[in-house]
Amino acid sequence: MGFLDYVSDFCGWCRSYGDSKKLSKRKELQNVEIKVKMDCEGCERMVKRSVEGMKGVTQVEVDPKQSKLTVIGYVDPDKVLTRVRHRTGKKAEFWPYVPYDVVPHPYAPGAYDKKAPPGYVRNVLVEPEEAPLARASSTEVKYTTVFSDDNPNACVIM
Repeated sequence: MGFLDYVSDFCGWCRSYGDSKKLSKRKELQNVEIKVKMDCEGCERMVKRSVEGMKGVTQVEVDPKQSKLTVIGYVDPDKVLTRVRHRTGKKAEFWPYVPYDVVPHPYAPGAYDKKAPPGYVRNVLVEPEEAPLARASSTEVKYTTVFSDDNPNACVIM
């Protein structure tokens, strides 16, 4: 290897994009929500510290009443979840709940969860095995809208 090859490799002037190093994708700003059981302030502190040192994390919020950890930053959600599980030794999963206003039938057996925080139900729109239980058929919708206050022709026999 000659002197010019050494200098060109060192400076990177003659290097094309496809040759030796590929450009890496920039990570997008993620809002990762994780459900972790926290009993005391020590657990809360341990969960928060487990992800604070990660590369790309910009903000960490802990809500112990809802057992919720929110991580904002340029991170991979799967890596955040595995880090929380590994560092804390606790069972952790992605936040499975959505506000009950979003789900068409929040009190269906698949959507309603007793362990959910107030005002939240399971996200049955994403979970395919529970989705058929929480969606109404056309005949159910027809009969429920007959007695609706929003229907001006309610209780009219067709």
